[in-house]
Amino acid sequence: MAHVPQIRIPATYMRGGTSKGVFFRLDDLPEAAQVPGEARDRLLMRVIGSPDPYQKQIDGMGGATSSTSKTVILSKSESPDHDVDYLFGQVAIDKAFVDWSGNCGNLSAAVGPFAVANGLVDPARIPENGVVEVRIWQVNIGKTIVCQVPITDGEVQETGDFELDGVTFPAAEVPVAFKDPADGEGAIFPTGNLVDDLEVPGVGTLKATLINAGIPTVFVNAEEIGYTGTELQEAINGDAEALARFETIRAHGAVKMGLIKDVAEAASRQHTPKVAFVAPPASYTSSSGKEVQAESIDLLVRALSMGKLHHAMMGTAAVAIASAAAIEGTLVNLAAGGGKRNAVTFGHPSGSLRVGAAASLVEERWVIDEAVMSRSARVLMEGFVRIPGDSF
Repeated sequence: MAHVPQIRIPATYMRGGTSKGVFFRLDDLPEAAQVPGEARDRLLMRVIGSPDPYQKQIDGMGGATSSTSKTVILSKSESPDHDVDYLFGQVAIDKAFVDWSGNCGNLSAAVGPFAVANGLVDPARIPENGVVEVRIWQVNIGKTIVCQVPITDGEVQETGDFELDGVTFPAAEVPVAFKDPADGEGAIFPTGNLVDDLEVPGVGTLKATLINAGIPTVFVNAEEIGYTGTELQEAINGDAEALARFETIRAHGAVKMGLIKDVAEAASRQHTPKVAFVAPPASYTSSSGKEVQAESIDLLVRALSMGKLHHAMMGTAAVAIASAAAIEGTLVNLAAGGGKRNAVTFGHPSGSLRVGAAASLVEERWVIDEAVMSRSARVLMEGFVRIPGDSF
């Protein structure tokens, strides 16, 4: 019996922030996958190793977590005043779909370095030594991201002494600014309220801040759902009932935010919204054994991604945290002590992270001018990925 041979596709495996994924240039993809549709989705799933009923992604590049089941497609930008168009695909692990409904904030930090290294930025703008500003058009949500990419001897500098909790080794710092980060043209608060009463069958009526900044996120108080906010992954991910409750909260939050019409639709929209719980600061031991002292943070946040508690914090959720913290009266702002603030340091399972945001009230609607944070990025491997030629 004849079998179709494997094909090889130019690709780069990169870490960005606390995530990693497979990066492609759009024109390096097979022609059928250069446009949205089934062929592209099937190709990306096969690259990552999904769908995998064993949930290990052994036969692909994925790492069997939401943080490592990611793909990025980049091209020279067609949007004015931008260098690169950035399309993000979150690949489901055990189901056959790619979720295109949102951005990955962590991998955003790797887009700038990739763009510089792969000729997507005008060489005349790249200094011999210094920093080049890379303007990114985030295609999924139609927003601008600006990366400050360090350059040494004309090349992207990847090594350095910047430490990021959730990443083992230090690297070069890459500041990232998310401009007007509300998803698409939607309001930051889809319901018009800073705090809603969210009715969740089987759970109760919860106070919730439903915010659309960075990525649509449902924030609830840890205490209301029986947690302290100091939990690590094993406390949540090993509890099937808890995960089911969080998914129910997420689904009903999605309906309340107008992202879906019926809770049944949530199963095919795993990437958004996120659900997170917040609490006032408290001391705890992080997953690495590092002691996080209450006085060093403003609040505690734990967030779930693709149905599991994240090992650190999604970059887009960090944008949502920064944005909500900047607006007096949200659950995030209140957990941080209330009042006006343009930055917060929050504790997550791997340690802490400082994020900032500038918020303004325009014609009685809140607007986030920008949210900022520092991440790092590094090429892990470059060359070709291989997949069977009949995969797509």
